[in-house]
Amino acid sequence: MCGILGVVGQSPVNQLLYDGLQVLQHRGQDAAGIVTSSGKTFHMHKGSGMVRDVFRTRNMRSLMGNAGIAHVRYPTAGSASSLAEAQPFYVNSPFGIVLAHNGNLTNTEELKADMFRHDLRHINTNSDSEVLLNVFAHELAARVEGFELSVEAIFGAIEAVHRRVRGAYAVVALIAGYGLVAFRDPNGIRPLVIGSTQGSGKTEYMFASESVALDCSGFSILRDVEPGEGVFVSFDGDFHARPCAKEVRHAPCLFEYVYFARPDSVIDGASVYQSRIVMGEKLGEKIRRVLPALDIDVVMPIPDTSRPSALALANSLGLPYREGFIKNRYIGRTFIMPGQAVRKKSVRQKLNPVACEFKDRNVLLVDDSIVRGTTSKEIVQMARDAGARKVYFASAAPAVRFPNVYGIDMPTRAELLATGRTEQEIAEEIGADAVIYQDLAALQEAVHSVNPKLHEFETSCFDGRYITGDITAAYLDAIECARGDGGKKDENPVSTQMIDLNLNVAEQNLM
Repeated sequence: MCGILGVVGQSPVNQLLYDGLQVLQHRGQDAAGIVTSSGKTFHMHKGSGMVRDVFRTRNMRSLMGNAGIAHVRYPTAGSASSLAEAQPFYVNSPFGIVLAHNGNLTNTEELKADMFRHDLRHINTNSDSEVLLNVFAHELAARVEGFELSVEAIFGAIEAVHRRVRGAYAVVALIAGYGLVAFRDPNGIRPLVIGSTQGSGKTEYMFASESVALDCSGFSILRDVEPGEGVFVSFDGDFHARPCAKEVRHAPCLFEYVYFARPDSVIDGASVYQSRIVMGEKLGEKIRRVLPALDIDVVMPIPDTSRPSALALANSLGLPYREGFIKNRYIGRTFIMPGQAVRKKSVRQKLNPVACEFKDRNVLLVDDSIVRGTTSKEIVQMARDAGARKVYFASAAPAVRFPNVYGIDMPTRAELLATGRTEQEIAEEIGADAVIYQDLAALQEAVHSVNPKLHEFETSCFDGRYITGDITAAYLDAIECARGDGGKKDENPVSTQMIDLNLNVAEQNLM
C-alpha cells in the first residue's frame, strides 16, 4: 500500500505536494519522493524514511514548477531496504516520463520477459512500478506520430496498459512538456480521487489516494477516477477523461475501509468513518445474536483505527466505552514495520494500558482486524497484566485467512494467524477468553449502506476470491518462496486443497 499525489497548478506546487504527503504518511513510511515539472525539465528528490526526514529546505527549493507528482512508499514488491525502488520512477523516452504507482501487479514476471524480448526495454529494479512505467512508455512511443504527442495517443497507451497489465494499480504520471496522466485499474481496486480549485483564474487539479489530502490542501472533491478510466490534464489546465477499458468492474479493496484509509477520508463515495461506525453496529448485532451470555463490563478500542467501530459497538450493546490504552503517536504503525521481531518489540512502546480501567473487569477489546496476531497477543497480555479478569477480543473485519496480492504486505499463508485455525484456536493462540469476528456479508453491507452504489468489493484476504482471475495456488507458493518463507509453512500448516477450492470458486464467479 502506498500513497500517491499529482497536481497541475498555476503556481509552485512543491509545498502542496509536501503537505499532501504528510497527510498520506499513514500509507507508507519506508520512502518518499517528489518530482516537479518546469518547462520540459523534471526536478526530483526522493529518499528512504518519513516525509519529514527525506525533505529539507534545500531540497524543497530545488523542486521548481507548477505541476508535480509525489509518493510515499510501503513496500509490497521488491526490497524494503532498496533506495533504488523509491518512487517516482523516471524513463527518458518518449519525451521523458515520471510515474508513481499504488498497488501491486500480478503478472510482473511475464511483463518483464515481454519488455526484454519484444519491447527491448531494460528493467533495473525488482519494483513492479518500474515495469508499469516501461509498459506505459513503450505503448506511448508506439502511438507517437512525428514529434508531437496527441491526447488520442495518451488514451491509446492507457488502453494498451489495461490490456497488458493485471493486478491493482492507481497511477499518476508526468509527461515532459505536456501534462499529467492518471489512471486506475479496470477493477478499481486501489483508490484515486480528483479534486479541483480555482487559482489565478484557472482551474487547478489534484489527484490523491485519499480525499483527506484534497481537504487539507484546499481542494474540493470533484469525483473519483473511474475503474479503467484515463485522465489527462495539460500543463495549461485542459482536462480530458475517457473510459480506456472494455470490461470494467467497480470492486474497491474492502481493507481500505477497515484499516488503511484515514477515517476522515471518502473513498469511492463512501465515508471511511461512517463505514466503521456501521461495522461496529453490525458487530454488536452479531454478539447479541451469537454470544448473548458474554459477561462484558466495558468496551475498549485498540487505538486508533478501531475507535469508531468500538464506540458504535458499545452503544449497540448498551455498555460503557472506555479508552484503556494510550498510544505513543511517535511510534510508526506496527503493521507496516518489516519483520516480526521488530513488530513485537514495538507494541509495548506504542501502547500503554490505563490500569484502573482494567482492574477486576471483563473487557471487550475491539480492533479493526487480526492479521498476524502478534500485536493482538501482546495487547491481550497487557490487559491481563493490568488486572482484567477476562479479556474478549472482537475484530471489525472477518478472519484474514488468505494472502493479499494487490498491495497489502501479507502475502504468505504462514504469516496469517487465522489460516488453518478455528476461532477457539485463535483465541487460545492470542490468550483471549473468546474471539469474535465480523461476518464478511455484514462488512460488505456496512460500506454498501454508506454508498449504495457500491455493490462489489475486493475481498480476497477474507474469502480467497481473487478478482483478477489469475491467482493460483502455485502463484501464492512462488510468492512465499521469493520471500524466503517456504520453510515456515510447517509452523502454521495450511490446506492447499482448501485454497485451490476457493480459487476455483472465484474463477467460476468471474466467468
